[in-house]
Amino acid sequence: MTDIKELKFDEKGLIPAIITDAATGKVLTLAYMNEESLRISLEKKLCCFYSRSRRCLWLKGETSGNYQHIVSITADCDRDALLVRVNPDGPACHLGTPSCFEYPVTEPDSEEFSYEGLYGLILGRKTEKKEGSYTSYLFEKGLDKILKKIGEESTEVVVAAKNEDKAETVYEIADLCYHVMVLMAQTGITIDDVTKELASRHVIDKKVKQEKMV
Repeated sequence: MTDIKELKFDEKGLIPAIITDAATGKVLTLAYMNEESLRISLEKKLCCFYSRSRRCLWLKGETSGNYQHIVSITADCDRDALLVRVNPDGPACHLGTPSCFEYPVTEPDSEEFSYEGLYGLILGRKTEKKEGSYTSYLFEKGLDKILKKIGEESTEVVVAAKNEDKAETVYEIADLCYHVMVLMAQTGITIDDVTKELASRHVIDKKVKQEKMV
């Protein structure tokens, strides 16, 4: 374990902290901590920063409700920067975006895939129906149709796995994931809801493991 005294704060007593989403690995923001804010962060298990513009401490989420629950804090090899993994309660940016890093400087070679992006597209097909869209068709048919498709896709996953056909199993799992996300959009369940549920189970598993070790 690295002691706070081993960290190298700059001439103003600050150390940069890169905040990432513990579930997705997405970079949320870059902020600064001084020794006091770091100690508060460790004590509360919530991100507390030092505002260079206001010259004061600020607990992230204290006014917005968008707290960042700390999972881990790791220093870099030079001990002059921190990587803070968090479970966020809401957007990291004061502009309301999930991350402060939303403005590309270079053009990507290709469109990056993400579950969040796919979910957003599915939601768009629900609110603004598009002619010829299979997703819009599912929403038009309603919950029973969506559930029926999930049942069919689940069976196809089982058959492909039973046949020990990896490529086909991957294909069918992708189909199942898509239809489950359509169900999520239909019932108002978000990716964050599922992520938090999985994260809570992970914590429980760790506690059980520690108890067994004792």
